[in-house]
Amino acid sequence: MTRVLWDQSGERRFETGVDQGVLYLMNGSIYDVGYAWNGLTTVTESPSGAEANPQYADNIKYLNLYSAEDFGGTIEALTYPDQWAQCDGSASPSQGVALGQQGRRAFGLSYRTKVGNDLNSDAGYKYHLVYGAQASPSEKAYATVNDSPEALAFSWEFTTSPVPVTGYKPTALLTIDSTKVTAANLTALTDALYGTAGTNPRLPLPDEVLGMFAGSVTTVTPTAPTATTAGVITIPTVTGVQYRRTDTNAVVTGTVTIPTIGQTLVIKAYPLATYTFAANVDDDWAFTKTV
Repeated sequence: MTRVLWDQSGERRFETGVDQGVLYLMNGSIYDVGYAWNGLTTVTESPSGAEANPQYADNIKYLNLYSAEDFGGTIEALTYPDQWAQCDGSASPSQGVALGQQGRRAFGLSYRTKVGNDLNSDAGYKYHLVYGAQASPSEKAYATVNDSPEALAFSWEFTTSPVPVTGYKPTALLTIDSTKVTAANLTALTDALYGTAGTNPRLPLPDEVLGMFAGSVTTVTPTAPTATTAGVITIPTVTGVQYRRTDTNAVVTGTVTIPTIGQTLVIKAYPLATYTFAANVDDDWAFTKTV
């Protein structure tokens, strides 16, 4: 052991900023498509709970029992993606028309904060992944334009429902520090979060993310399903790959039959935990019943 030293060169770390926000709509139990969130100004993480409830016996404090921990927060932005309306209690019966006080869709969110130190203000980033979130109604204050105009700032509070993590308690928040992981593993994560030329952006579930950084991720290539003109689709069996129909998000195996002539069904492949797809791989296929 050596004597403790403070403020050594390169150890004066700080975090600042928020950017590269992505909204992921929850589709069943997965988050399979992401949308860029422009104009993100603040994300406030607000954990709560874990409060001590002292228990007394024998005329002394016998022990502390702690309440369950919860996670929520606040999103602030100058604008938002059109798809956010579904999470903010709006429905659009036709283009440009919005109905308020509708159901609120659950969502996931990723955003990036900057990490620096006294030697390098651009040392790296932290990637924050939020699961099982649901937004609360929020105020919108429209004010007249004056001699000091300001853009309308939107703000939403959200709560979360944790998702399972193998070997750990369920969680609604994962944070990855780019300065402490390998570049290859980080690339696997960002390719999933932001998409590639051939794949949609998606929010991988915690088990998959942990696998990426445990060095146990296996790259797999999904095999394309085949179909007859009569609309009978044969789903292949590939280790590490799950196939779903996009209209219902139901997992499909064996064969699937399209019931109506002219109807189109899209089958999409997803990597299972500890598996990932290579960049630019085809992962969805459309089939139409013609006879």
